[in-house]
Amino acid sequence: MANRNALGRGLSALIEPPKEFPPPTDEESPPTLSTESGPLFVSVDRISPSPGQPRKTFRDKELAELAESIREHGILQPLVVRRRGDGYELIIGERRWRAAKLAKLGEVPCAVLDATDRQVVEMALVENVQRADLNPIEIAEAFRTLVHEEGMSQEEAGNRVGLDRSSVGNHLRLLDLGTDLQQDLIDGRLSMGHAKAILQAPEEARRKLRDRIVRERLTVRAAEDLSRRAAAGGGANRSTTRPGPRRDPHITDLEDRIGRQLQTKVRIVGRPGRGRVELHYFGPDELDRLSDRLLDGA
Repeated sequence: MANRNALGRGLSALIEPPKEFPPPTDEESPPTLSTESGPLFVSVDRISPSPGQPRKTFRDKELAELAESIREHGILQPLVVRRRGDGYELIIGERRWRAAKLAKLGEVPCAVLDATDRQVVEMALVENVQRADLNPIEIAEAFRTLVHEEGMSQEEAGNRVGLDRSSVGNHLRLLDLGTDLQQDLIDGRLSMGHAKAILQAPEEARRKLRDRIVRERLTVRAAEDLSRRAAAGGGANRSTTRPGPRRDPHITDLEDRIGRQLQTKVRIVGRPGRGRVELHYFGPDELDRLSDRLLDGA
């Protein structure tokens, strides 16, 4: 069994609502700890994942590595759950719960919160976005839940995770893509910038544009040029289209990885011996969010 004393500082951070959460409305109280003193050890079989969990993709290799760490060190931070019938529903910590099952743990430490459905979605979204654990489609689906099912405005939903209204709108537009194009975003074959370019093209031209982006490793700027031509009736496969110079695939891959980590557009410009890294932001709130991420701990 995992060492019950190796719980880290995670539980203390749950006693007060995180600073990222705005004050509750008059109709809704903040999530609060239940009356149990200290973490409650719960059988893994009595815990079920939340249907509102934004994260849908769990990589087997990462889970196996975490399971090995749990076997050696135990679970250092309690899972966050709420009571559901005679069991518990996960709010935060599904990755740890899955890894604990792989590690054959019988029970796991949990902090029990009293939280509404809306608060469950909010907390899971904030936690995952701050840790850069979500792909763009998972973020989009979480925003759809908050906006279309919970009645938030796009601005209010963005404030919950430190993004501006336009960022929320851009993510929601991703859900207008076909399921195969959404899968490209999930798997990392397309970046957020590429997806936004594709959305500018007529629906019938989007898959051809996607094929060219992937096949030729087009830059976002080249994809935007093709998209504008397609929207103007020129098509995505015109031989007169000039997609721009071919870029080093290692550089574009690095741009995408940094962009996913920081949740913004990233551009690396220069030669092997010298250059610069450009981070794009869209409004003062986005700049503040990026600054906080880059200066964390400084």
